[in-house]
Amino acid sequence: MSKKIRKPIKKEKDFSGKILKILSQNANKPFNYKQIGAKLELDDTNSRNQIIKDLKILAAQKKIIETEPGKYLVKAISQDYYEGTIDMTSRKTAYFICDEFEEDVFIPSNNLNRALDKDKVKVYVYNRRKGKRPEGEVIEVIERDKTEFVGVIDIQTNFAFVSTANPKMYTDIFIPKDKIGDAENGDVVLVKIDDWPKRADSPFGSVIRVLGKPGEHNTEIHAILAEYGLPSEFPVEVEVYAQKLDTSIQESEIAKRRDMRDTLTFTIDPKDAKDFDDALSFKKLENGNYEIGIHIADVSYYLEEGTILDDEAYQRATSVYLVDRVVPMLPEVLSNFACSLRPNEEKYTFSAIFEVSPAAQVVNQWFGRTVIYSDQRFAYEEAQYIIETKDNTIPVDVSITGESYVVSDEITEATLKLDELAKILRKKRMQNGAISFDKVEVKFNLDGEGEPEGVYFKVSKDANHLIEEFMLLANRKVAEYIGKQKKTFVYRIHDEPNEDKLIAMQTVIAKFGYKIDFRNKGDIAKSLNSLMEEVNGKKEQNLIDTLAIRSMSKAKYSTENIGHYGLAFEYYSHFTSPIRRYPDVMVHRLLQYYLDGGASVDEETYETKCLHCSNMESLATNAERDSIKYMQVKYMQDHQDEEFLGVISGVTEWGIYVEIVSNKCEGMVRIREIKDDYYTFDEKQYALVGATSNHILQLGDEIYVKVKNADLVKKQLDFHFLRRAE
Repeated sequence: MSKKIRKPIKKEKDFSGKILKILSQNANKPFNYKQIGAKLELDDTNSRNQIIKDLKILAAQKKIIETEPGKYLVKAISQDYYEGTIDMTSRKTAYFICDEFEEDVFIPSNNLNRALDKDKVKVYVYNRRKGKRPEGEVIEVIERDKTEFVGVIDIQTNFAFVSTANPKMYTDIFIPKDKIGDAENGDVVLVKIDDWPKRADSPFGSVIRVLGKPGEHNTEIHAILAEYGLPSEFPVEVEVYAQKLDTSIQESEIAKRRDMRDTLTFTIDPKDAKDFDDALSFKKLENGNYEIGIHIADVSYYLEEGTILDDEAYQRATSVYLVDRVVPMLPEVLSNFACSLRPNEEKYTFSAIFEVSPAAQVVNQWFGRTVIYSDQRFAYEEAQYIIETKDNTIPVDVSITGESYVVSDEITEATLKLDELAKILRKKRMQNGAISFDKVEVKFNLDGEGEPEGVYFKVSKDANHLIEEFMLLANRKVAEYIGKQKKTFVYRIHDEPNEDKLIAMQTVIAKFGYKIDFRNKGDIAKSLNSLMEEVNGKKEQNLIDTLAIRSMSKAKYSTENIGHYGLAFEYYSHFTSPIRRYPDVMVHRLLQYYLDGGASVDEETYETKCLHCSNMESLATNAERDSIKYMQVKYMQDHQDEEFLGVISGVTEWGIYVEIVSNKCEGMVRIREIKDDYYTFDEKQYALVGATSNHILQLGDEIYVKVKNADLVKKQLDFHFLRRAE
């Protein structure tokens, strides 16, 4: 059976959106139907009659005014027109997000007028009477959020279409024959929208890169990066520039720095880490206090402003940690070698050095450039073994070297004392209102081909908390040092939680017998911490952890310091990871500039940079999340015949989301797949209710499921409902 050829263009029946756009762009000039037809490049009788009809309808709706017979002006009520962004749903409708509205404005699909998800638009808002949900119509697309999309190409005789897996992309993209390039039918491709002709159903585009065949591992990973506009490799000229850098340690440079090479120094990182951007030094002082150094790779020494290397790092703004690879911010010669604080090597560092009392009080502080020598490289597991056992003989099953070895008494003593001090610092943070989110992270054991062999959960232990507390201390003290000088700086800020989200969360957790105290922000923090402790190890833990994190505001970079709510810090910045975060590079540069007596820099310039870094961080986070979803689907493909115990993690009118207890993979059971009754969605109970039996399927219920479909391209799992757990 031959495939039906789709036509890329159809005659438009309703010109009201285009008429409003023309009139709003020429607000003081009246137009008649002929002038509008000329603007739209339409002169046939049918189109002319439709324009006349639409003008009369718009006038009757009081969206435009007939100033004289046959001539129209847009209604001169400026408050009906707003600028904001489009938030598409998966149902081809959207919401208009604008600061001037308490609730989002609904945009029906026929009023989108070619706006796509996250586009900046001008919208005419109507139906604003009290008690009515406001609705709107897109009058103009001011700026596209993105013009490049990933999808699968369907090649016809004289043209092609590209369909994306993104549920928020409601249209496919028409590709003329001469812009298909080397793509073959069914390939995953990256396409660019070039134009959207006035009478075209779909935007017109061109293939700019062929990514491979759907379902192949490298294709899907590169598709994730391309979808978010993230690079997969460095431009040749950037690599060449980086390779030519002099990365040797020079005596002339050492002379300009505080020499810490004789102070006991070591690193603690994940066992598979290749870039070590922080180290700790430890020294007992004669007065009974301790000198603790937080030493950070001096990336800014190599990364000179205005170079192609710096431009590339700024554009990337962050390393991207996908499930099977790292896409670094800096070329490997820097990230894994010159800047990495590898054991038994001298390195340039930027340091925060504190004199700390036995009660973990900071007595003195010093910031500046240093040179260090790392005496030991620990994995978290090795440091954890010392903390738990007080034994300095690392056994084979813990050692990252594959052999048993003995840690020096000096390093063992330092590790135990740093752990003791870190626990005091952590306790103080919690007492001050910090929130502890130790959400379980899903990790995969991969074979040499990148195929998932198993799943394990990453849990933070004392060794992780040890490093975390001293990194937090350095970040806080650096921010405080500059903040109190009232000079422009790059802060990491975190606003108070969204009250509406907390109330919605309370509705859900009440079903499990939990509650949140809303009396003040301090009570909310304590209440959330108590909740995290209470749910620890229970079947609903991951669900409630996720809900709690979603109720929080997103942390971001800004020159305007509002503090960090989640950490309960008045001042906070990112100083400790310049190998993988560009804001840390900016912090290093600003700190050195101010240490040298520099005047406050231009705030607007740095706020623009902060916004860029926050946006890139968000894209990287989305890509990382998609790569995990992809690997979960890939893992479950090999377990299609198995039964799994799952917890209902979401309930909607079209089905239930189920998270498998043993591996945290989440999929959907469609409502029509539950055969033991006819179920309907009860919004108040967040539940599906059986019409005959009154059986309820609600959040937190345990059920058994089996894989029905594992779609690698869409990164979606569908489950068969088997039975309720006893």
